[in-house]
Amino acid sequence: QSSLWDDVASGAHIELARDAEFIVIAPATADCLARLAQGRADDLLSATVLTATCPVAIIPAMHHQMWLNPATRANVEILRSRGFLIMDPVVGPLNNGDVGVGRFPETFEIFDFLAESQLLQSDLLGKKVVVTAGGTREMIDPVRFIGNLSSGKQGIALAKAAASRGANVQIIAANISPELLPNDPLISIVKISSTADLAVQLSKVEGFDLLFMAAAVADYRPSEISTEKIKRSGSARSLALEENPDLLATFTAQHRAKGGRGIIVGFAAESAVDVESATTKMNRKGVDYLFVNDVVNNDVFSSDFNGGLLLGSSGEMANLPYQQKDTLAHALLNVLGERLG
Repeated sequence: QSSLWDDVASGAHIELARDAEFIVIAPATADCLARLAQGRADDLLSATVLTATCPVAIIPAMHHQMWLNPATRANVEILRSRGFLIMDPVVGPLNNGDVGVGRFPETFEIFDFLAESQLLQSDLLGKKVVVTAGGTREMIDPVRFIGNLSSGKQGIALAKAAASRGANVQIIAANISPELLPNDPLISIVKISSTADLAVQLSKVEGFDLLFMAAAVADYRPSEISTEKIKRSGSARSLALEENPDLLATFTAQHRAKGGRGIIVGFAAESAVDVESATTKMNRKGVDYLFVNDVVNNDVFSSDFNGGLLLGSSGEMANLPYQQKDTLAHALLNVLGERLG
């Protein structure tokens, strides 16, 4: 038996959370539910869950009076509201001889629950998925750049979700914090910084089944980059910008011209979701799907939550409500998986 405090410097809970595709807690007591709802982190399990960004499934088991107690019910609702997947216990004989709801489910019932929750899927087995993620940076001088607020969390969530369903995944990561990058043998990572870097990597991409262009790409770059730090001069300074190429439209056109196959999904962060303008953008980009989200009225950048509208070039439309980015990733894959066959 070991404790979180045996070797604090090792950061065991951080490594466990970083490597996990999903976490299943079975059985979970009433005390465990209460601790997780409070955000406690004073043992290895609670600290790992508090650190984790992957889906967490909880399989409670306890006496029926504990399960039905208002405090437990409130803790369950709190956890569900935060995206935890919680399976209701079953009715049956309990340890003390009573009969009621609270019995630990049979193993096959747990597997059925996990499958229904999309945590045990293999529909992308053998498929190749490419994800661009993060935000590009355009250097002004050696210490300053033009950038954006994208954390790359949605792209990472898509990559991890696809890998959990059997796909071989490549992430083209633009300036993403190292702690967010997954450690998974099914996921390879190429790190880039600027829009030009991304263009180079996209030129090497071919033979994919799904391409998610989730990276936030700078529309403009400085016309000139200073080789030395620009110092304060006491007067106003102008910065001349020139337009970056439209990487998505260019890549899609070139890929199709070469007879390339695969579904291409574009992403558009907007100040409002407007179907008509989004459809125009989708057609202009030439993509198969466009996911549009409202980043003004919803907390999206650097958040663990996202939502929006997925438009298809054949006229299909799927409204995906504001939810955890992990579950949104699976929701997107569910829609696209039907087209992949």
